Amino acid sequence: MSEIFKVARGAAMSALILAAGTVGASAADFVMATGQQGGSWYPVGGAIKAIVEREVPGTSITVTPGAGVANVVGVDGGRFPIAFANSISTVDSLSGKEPFRKAATNVCNLGVLYPQYYQVVALADSGIRTVADMKGKRLTTQQTGNTGEFLTHELLSTAGLTFDDLASVAHTSYSDSASQMKDGHADFFTLGSSLPTGSVMDLASAREIVLIDVDEETFKHFKDQNAAFQLRDVPAGAYQGFDEPVRAISYDTHMIAACDYDGEMVKAVLAAVADNNDTFASITKSMEGLTLEMMATEIGVPFHPAAKEFYAERGVTVE
Repeated sequence: MSEIFKVARGAAMSALILAAGTVGASAADFVMATGQQGGSWYPVGGAIKAIVEREVPGTSITVTPGAGVANVVGVDGGRFPIAFANSISTVDSLSGKEPFRKAATNVCNLGVLYPQYYQVVALADSGIRTVADMKGKRLTTQQTGNTGEFLTHELLSTAGLTFDDLASVAHTSYSDSASQMKDGHADFFTLGSSLPTGSVMDLASAREIVLIDVDEETFKHFKDQNAAFQLRDVPAGAYQGFDEPVRAISYDTHMIAACDYDGEMVKAVLAAVADNNDTFASITKSMEGLTLEMMATEIGVPFHPAAKEFYAERGVTVE
């Protein structure tokens, strides 16, 4: 996992991360790790890049695909200074809980962006309606290092199953997973993303699908391991053909940074999000109506010192 997202300019990045306070005086050139193409993190990251580069002349941000777990490891290891992450994964990283190999010591929260939904999508004719039904079926999911892939291991374990009990497991992008499902090469697709997810919308327009409902016992299994999990409804109408709400395991997308990273750039990134709600709402409806208070939600991850200052300057106090 630690080899997945190496940055070509590693030496330059390390120097940048250590160079606090230089953004205002000279050009800033850094990598921001987001998510897979076909999800919402990558385009949201692209919008942040465009706004910050416009508002802070001389700044150059490289937006790269990433994954929830791997992004936390990358920030903590100094591979890039800012990234997108999932609240549950970041909380686990602080104690070195699986899948992390050691406790993260240099990861700070910048702010919450929107809720994420762990979605379990099956072809309607696959016969899958419960976790137990997944035995012997064909799964398509994300690469190792993605929160959705890790949660799939956990989901299967609630029925005493592992990946070895499946007919096949494909680790690929959201878009490729949707293509596999459309072509009948996979029976079910698991992912963590905002609602609605473009790849699932694409799939629903071509094949009849179902979302697997999460019962209370299954949710308790997840909640007992990490208090950041929530049970939320996927509303009726979220996808073509869905007339009834379905319960899903949920958590929050947030942004993280190395705790010692340059404060002025942290504030520039937060301002880009806070001051351009219409731009982000046009990318994902999940960010519609995002407020400073919502961004400053306490999720169990310490805030970056500059993030605290940013919210305080705008009248919102965080602990």
